[in-house]
Amino acid sequence: MPLKNTCSWNTLVAGYAKVGKFEYAFQLFDEMPQRDAVTWTVMISTYTQLGLCLEALQLYKRMLQEGTLPNQFTFTSVVSGCTNLESFQLGKEVHCHIILLGFGSYVAVGNSLVSMYAKCGNIEKAQCVFDQMPLRNVYSWNTLIGMYANSGSLDFMQRLFDKMPTKDVVSWNSMIVGYVQHGCEKKGLELFVQMQQDSMNPDLITFISVLTACSNIEALKQGKQIHAHAIKTGLELLQTMGNALVSMYAKCGCMDDARFVFDKMPEPNVVSSTAMIDGHLKCGSIDFARQLFDGMPERDIVSWTAIIVGYAQYGDGNEVIELFEEMLGSGLKPNNFTFSCILSVFASLADLEKGKQVHAYTTKIGFNYHVSVGNSLVTMYAKCGVIEDANQVFRHMPERDAVSWTAIIAGNAQHGFGREAIQLFETMLQKGMKPDHITFLGILTACSHAGLVDEGRHYFNFMTQNHCITPGASHYACMVDLLGRAGCLKEAEDLLNNMPIEPNASMWGALLGSCRVHGNVDLAKRAAESIFVLEPKHAGAYSLLANVYASSGRWDDVAKVRKMMKDRGVKKDPGCSWIEIKNRVHVFGVEDGRHPQKQEIYAMLEKLALQIREEGYVPNMKFVLHDVDEERKEQILCHHSEKLAIAFGLINTPSGTTIRIIKNLRACGDCHTATKFISKIVGREIIVRDAIRFHHFKDGLCSCGEFW
Repeated sequence: MPLKNTCSWNTLVAGYAKVGKFEYAFQLFDEMPQRDAVTWTVMISTYTQLGLCLEALQLYKRMLQEGTLPNQFTFTSVVSGCTNLESFQLGKEVHCHIILLGFGSYVAVGNSLVSMYAKCGNIEKAQCVFDQMPLRNVYSWNTLIGMYANSGSLDFMQRLFDKMPTKDVVSWNSMIVGYVQHGCEKKGLELFVQMQQDSMNPDLITFISVLTACSNIEALKQGKQIHAHAIKTGLELLQTMGNALVSMYAKCGCMDDARFVFDKMPEPNVVSSTAMIDGHLKCGSIDFARQLFDGMPERDIVSWTAIIVGYAQYGDGNEVIELFEEMLGSGLKPNNFTFSCILSVFASLADLEKGKQVHAYTTKIGFNYHVSVGNSLVTMYAKCGVIEDANQVFRHMPERDAVSWTAIIAGNAQHGFGREAIQLFETMLQKGMKPDHITFLGILTACSHAGLVDEGRHYFNFMTQNHCITPGASHYACMVDLLGRAGCLKEAEDLLNNMPIEPNASMWGALLGSCRVHGNVDLAKRAAESIFVLEPKHAGAYSLLANVYASSGRWDDVAKVRKMMKDRGVKKDPGCSWIEIKNRVHVFGVEDGRHPQKQEIYAMLEKLALQIREEGYVPNMKFVLHDVDEERKEQILCHHSEKLAIAFGLINTPSGTTIRIIKNLRACGDCHTATKFISKIVGREIIVRDAIRFHHFKDGLCSCGEFW
């Protein structure tokens, strides 16, 4: 029977769209003899729901061209399309139509505009629309609160929440999620308590959010209370709740409780199993983690990443590569997070060879162009001592974000290439990238490691005055180190005494280290005493003070410091250096005689000692911290750990290859001088990573330019 009026056509079109018969809805729409606002709105809404937002906007344009005026429901659908596209420009154009046609006073239209501007990241415009709404409902308030929560504007979020005339569970959830996502877990838990005091019943989202907060800060007591509350509400056995509980107990180290929840779940899935794996890894039970992983009926990329990173953190690089290859063989494609995690671990282990293998995999499957993977590669190469490769990866990145620039600036800073770091920083600014407090820490470190005093002062002021970033303890420590090592000891001490925050042990330690360089005994004593008040068992401070006294020949004071350490139970970590050759790490201490190749090593040292003396090397006895005769001092200097590691490297690597050494303490001054001479006579580059920075020795010179 033919349809007699537009209303009948609309009912049929809407019916087909509602039950998912979209092709029939589209066909009927095209056959309609005439259409009204309802017809167009149904079709625009259908396109939007299908994700065809551009098509929905084109239909809206066609509607206007055919002379049909929209209604409030048309506009909510059209604005939703702009929201899904995150198109600020299109949204603004539709907003103009809304104002022109007088629909701005409708609550639903205002809500859709607030949501659209919030999704597009225009906080000011969203707030403006909200403020101009003559009527608002709880959805209006929730949308704006969610916007401030996502942006991290927690003060604005809280003020808005406090003004709300009526709150629902979504309002409370938005607040809790906002605080938890931005590191304010305790505040999120406080709101959970307040929510219940206000007789608002939590839902599943509430419970998962507060359990996440407990996981992040390992708040086991509160987690157990929330678990008990979840049991009362009957939500405990839901899959997502079970996952959250397993994760919370695992991250708090309570594997028995995690296992209890896990076993009660009707069907433990990949998420809960992965949480159990993470928990076992955190507790050091890598064998249990592996057993659980091997027994999983199905594994996703998250579970693979968890077990791979777990082995990497325990230093088992071979197992990491085997697992990685097994994952690839299973047909599962790693994601950027997998690569970033693995590269970060190899960076911390300074395992260059394994890092290179992972880099090769990223290139093979096309992930080396992903920003986060590129950032991790830059950091990995920089921390492994290959700053040239870090720079090359950075130069070839098709896209870079602020993290990319920060990583390469920090990398060059750690290698002593201060001018290069400054040039990168200035280029970053020219490209419109906004530096944060970590970027400025990198540039100040660059100035500190290169002795660029004027530049350091400039960037410190630039950070506060031009970017409104309040300096933290690390920034002040960098400035103290920069000024002190440049010989501006009084300025460094004045900065410590006049800064708006209380100096910590790290800041005083930077000043004490500078006193060691410049031999200022009185200031060293004051700095050390300040550290002893803050951290009575700071072994490094005792050692540095003893070094200052020893360099000045004040052996009685050296003895007093050592007695003080003994009386206070302070133990100094012994200095050691290590080198990796053929996937095996070789560790050396001072005058170490335990290595199987000790005879060849000491023979090589004697040979090197004679050769570098002929080139002009003179042992610097002030770096011997024992009151012994000159011959014994020279012997001790010759057998320092980094010299042993270098000799071993020369014996066991092909001629012309780079030698890479890692030392757990700051490089010794005499070893620094000797290594310059060694690099010249053997024709090799020697890279030493000490506790502070990298030194690149080549042709008798060091990249630090003698400022370290």
